[in-house]
Amino acid sequence: MTQYKILVADDDIFTLTSITSGLTKAGYEVISAPDGEQAVQLGLEERPDLAILDIRMPGISGIETARKLRQHGQINALFLSAYSDKDVVELATQEGALGYLVKPVNIQQLIPAIEAALKRSAEFHELQRKEVDLTDAINRNREISVAVGIYMERFSMDEQSAFDALRNYARFEQMKLAHLAKALLQNSDNRNLLLESIQSHHNKEQ
Repeated sequence: MTQYKILVADDDIFTLTSITSGLTKAGYEVISAPDGEQAVQLGLEERPDLAILDIRMPGISGIETARKLRQHGQINALFLSAYSDKDVVELATQEGALGYLVKPVNIQQLIPAIEAALKRSAEFHELQRKEVDLTDAINRNREISVAVGIYMERFSMDEQSAFDALRNYARFEQMKLAHLAKALLQNSDNRNLLLESIQSHHNKEQ
């Protein structure tokens, strides 16, 4: 079983101690902070899988703490509050809260909420990863298209022939086509030499 790391932040020392102790006994690795500033510092240093934050803390609030953790560390949060305030709940939701519990809470209540939050957090991270992968793929395709265009113009070739020439040269050099395209776009000083090498290889294959 994976041991998840949980950050707990609450200015109520009794609540902080109780939750920290209970979660430790339940098998989680727990780091704790008595306020928002320390929670942000610890969170960005320790990179927990989830943060459990009291909404009303001195200094920066739990809402602001969650915002900083999410923006700078991609750390999602579960909120605790002594108040069942609709406006506060809505604000917490806007900040990406994975759950909201009204204090006092016991460990039996908290663990299912944590498990659900961890699952949702993992789903969010997977979506973010896929979005990054898709963006990278689009950028690679764009670079390849531009490189093909450069080759077409330089040697007055049609698009398919230019693409084939670049692809075959990349295979010959045992490199990815995207890397070859990037080299053509970035190395303006050596571009002509690289283009001539590609064309020379293309001519030999004809």
